[in-house]
Amino acid sequence: MPTTGGVRARHRAAVEADIVEIGRRHLARDGAAALSLRAIARELGVVSSALYRYVANRGDLLTLLIVASYTSLAEEVERAHEGVDEDDLTARWHAIAGAMRRWALARPHEYALLYGSPVPDYAAPAERTTEPGTRVLALVLRLLDDAARSGRLVPSRVGQPSPDGARASAQRMLADPFFEGSSIDADALLAGMAAWSMVMGTLSAEVFGQLGPQTVADPQAWFDHMVGVAGRLVLADD
Repeated sequence: MPTTGGVRARHRAAVEADIVEIGRRHLARDGAAALSLRAIARELGVVSSALYRYVANRGDLLTLLIVASYTSLAEEVERAHEGVDEDDLTARWHAIAGAMRRWALARPHEYALLYGSPVPDYAAPAERTTEPGTRVLALVLRLLDDAARSGRLVPSRVGQPSPDGARASAQRMLADPFFEGSSIDADALLAGMAAWSMVMGTLSAEVFGQLGPQTVADPQAWFDHMVGVAGRLVLADD
C-alpha cells in the first residue's frame, strides 16, 4: 500500500510537470520576460496562492523550465550519441551536434531560454542548473578524452602555441571537479572549446534567423559542413 509521503510526492511531481508544460506553451507564445504565474495558475485551474505551494515565484518558474529544457536536450543528445559505434569518434561528434540541432529547431523558444539573451532580473541558481546544464558538455569531454586515449586527438597547437593567457584560463578550468579523471591538456581543451563554439554559433545563427534563405539555401548541409570543419580541429583522421 503506498505511503502518504509517496502519494504526495507523486502528486507534487504531476503538478510540477503540468506547470512546466503550461509554462513551455506560455514561453513560446509570450517569451521568457512575460511569463506570469497568475496566467499559468488560471490555465491550471487553481488560484494563484495554490500555485505558490509548487513555485515560489517567477524566478522559480524560470528555473523549473530551464532544468526541464536542459534535461530534455540532454536526453535527446544522449540517445543519439549512444546510437552510434563507440569507436567511431567522428560519428559520435556528428551525432551530438545533429541531436542538438534537431532539438533546437523543434523547441526554439526553449533553446533561446538556455542559450539566448539573459532574462531580465533573473539569475539561474547554479546548484539546480549546473548538473543538467553540463550533461551535453560531459559527452563532448568524454569524446575528447577518448580521442586523446586513442591517439586521435589533433596535435593541440595547430601550428602555433596557444597564447599564455588562454592556456592559463584553460588550466584553471581543468582544475574544476568536472574535469576530474580527464586525460586532455589545456591546449586540447582550448581546441575543443573552439570546435564546440563553432557548432553552437552555427546553430544559434540558424535558430535565431540570422541565416536567411537567400544566403543559405540548404541549412542542413551548411550545418553538417560546419560541424565537420569544427570536428577537424580536434579529431585526426583514422
